[in-house]
Amino acid sequence: MPTFVLFVIASIVFILGGGQLQNTLSTILSWIDTKMAWAYLLVYVINFLFFMYLAFGKFGKVKLGDPEDKPHYSSFQWGSMVFATAIDASILMLSIVDPLRYLQHPAFGLKPFSSAAYGAAHMYGQFNWGPMAWMMFAPATIAIAYVLYVKHGKVQRVSAAITSLQGDSRGKRIARRVIDFLVVFGIMGGIGSSVGMEIPIISKVLSSLTGIQDNMALKIELFLVLFILFAVTVFHGLNGGIDRLSAAHIWTALGLLALILVVGPTVYILNSETNSLGLMAQKFISMSTNTLPNGGDSTAQQETIFYWGWWLSYMPVMGLFIARISKGRTIKQVLVGMLTYGTLGCMSFYAIFGGYSLWLQRTGAVNLVHILNTQGQAAVVATVIGTLPFKMIVLALYCISCFIFLATTISSSAFIVSSFTSLHLDDGEQPSRWNRMIWVVVFIFFSFGIVMVGGFKTVQTVSTIAGFPLMLVCLLLLHSIWHLLTAKDKVVAPVVVPKPVVMRRITVELPRAVRGPMILSPDHAR
Repeated sequence: MPTFVLFVIASIVFILGGGQLQNTLSTILSWIDTKMAWAYLLVYVINFLFFMYLAFGKFGKVKLGDPEDKPHYSSFQWGSMVFATAIDASILMLSIVDPLRYLQHPAFGLKPFSSAAYGAAHMYGQFNWGPMAWMMFAPATIAIAYVLYVKHGKVQRVSAAITSLQGDSRGKRIARRVIDFLVVFGIMGGIGSSVGMEIPIISKVLSSLTGIQDNMALKIELFLVLFILFAVTVFHGLNGGIDRLSAAHIWTALGLLALILVVGPTVYILNSETNSLGLMAQKFISMSTNTLPNGGDSTAQQETIFYWGWWLSYMPVMGLFIARISKGRTIKQVLVGMLTYGTLGCMSFYAIFGGYSLWLQRTGAVNLVHILNTQGQAAVVATVIGTLPFKMIVLALYCISCFIFLATTISSSAFIVSSFTSLHLDDGEQPSRWNRMIWVVVFIFFSFGIVMVGGFKTVQTVSTIAGFPLMLVCLLLLHSIWHLLTAKDKVVAPVVVPKPVVMRRITVELPRAVRGPMILSPDHAR
């Protein structure tokens, strides 16, 4: 209940503060970008190296379960569920808009709008949604799965998987509660950022489709539609609600990607992606450690910090979800699966959507950069989709996809947060419907507050702040995983104690002393 009250208060502050809070939030974001960028980047580097060592070392063979356990899902089913739950509608917008930002503010000191800038713009978003990002789900995933399936413990909250906080002392109980609060805070920040970013986009696209005026009334109506969709899904729970949305999520994503690849500049997109893969391999280390100590255009770095905070905020939710569906898999299978299905899925959006928007800009078909700078992101998305054949059908499909994408991720998040905030759940028991519905209301209310403040900077700030305290949670989880694995690895072999050599005395009586055969002593007879 205290957590619920806190977020209600924060939502009211956002709603009443409105646009006046933008300057304050921009100041906070600027401080984080200039003073704490090194911390975000360093945590991600440590996390990535740690799990690459686990995946391809001896610990990668550790099965998350008993030796006889088999995975419940095929590799494709598992990968589809992971991708569908992790990715919300933001990728439908950002994969179109991000390359345009990188084009006019390119990384690596490139000249804006140059040929090299186009190549870097196509690649940079794929880095921010690529291997480094997806490995941020691994700390909670591996720690929770190990405790659940190897130690046969019970994990209702992320704090239960942190070994250094286990115990009945007052200090450890307080620490666990703080961790659980930070987890819920991060989830709320991530969810609020997602909805706060995407509702204006859907509103703009719907306005273009139907001619309805794009105003606050339309946004409120969209919030009501989202509330009904979330409420029905979360009310039904995992079976019959979230699972069906996940399936719809995958097919709408594949449909949109296939449509643009086929009717768009196919050869240009494929050539751009081939170039981006090589460029990412060349620049991977420099992008991972880009703190700009000597100045320069920091747009690309600020985007990375925003995304690193956002991925951190989703780490607890995704960790618990992926852990739940990964019984019977080895650590290597889980990590490599996240890298392949998750990374390739996200990179596909930036390759195709981003490639198409850059092609429109480069050929002069539409000056998308000008639209972005003067009218905002929503106008860019509506314009890009409007250039495709069957415009009305594509616009309708895009809006439907946005709702499905949002509903999948946010319904799952509400379900998980309700688990975190339940006092006690037995094995296999779902949180009460009353608890689930409360968090649906809180999510909608908090997200509406972010929309009232407005602006992409607001979304970036909320997301970055939400991920900030979870850096500590990430490091604690890494320590726990190492402690669990090395404790298992250091099984003490039984000490073999050799049997003592018994010197047996043999007594021999000479024949002349006793008639008959030799008599051996009783000791020897044994």
